[in-house]
Amino acid sequence: MPTIAKEFDGQTVITTFEMTPATAQDLMDELTDAYASFIRHQPGFIAAGLHINDAQTRIANYSQWRDRKDFQAMLRTPEMRERNRRIAALCSRFEPVMYEVIATF
Repeated sequence: MPTIAKEFDGQTVITTFEMTPATAQDLMDELTDAYASFIRHQPGFIAAGLHINDAQTRIANYSQWRDRKDFQAMLRTPEMRERNRRIAALCSRFEPVMYEVIATF
């Protein structure tokens, strides 16, 4: 489970996915399998959480990595590239963005 703290010196990545309610569960299944079977075993992975909105039109993924290079290396693997093609087919768009924790309350 992710722990959000100002002192965290790793890389935070928030990825948003937009989809229709018709593909929401399929997309969530793909993402859950990606984390359970592959991503969580990659070097530098710390934790992640998946969230879906009430309308089932958006999924937000919060992940933490030791550093940016670890996250980027995971994305470049042949397995993740194949998984991202399947994920892209289930949503209208998705965008991973790297963030820095500034404050927590």
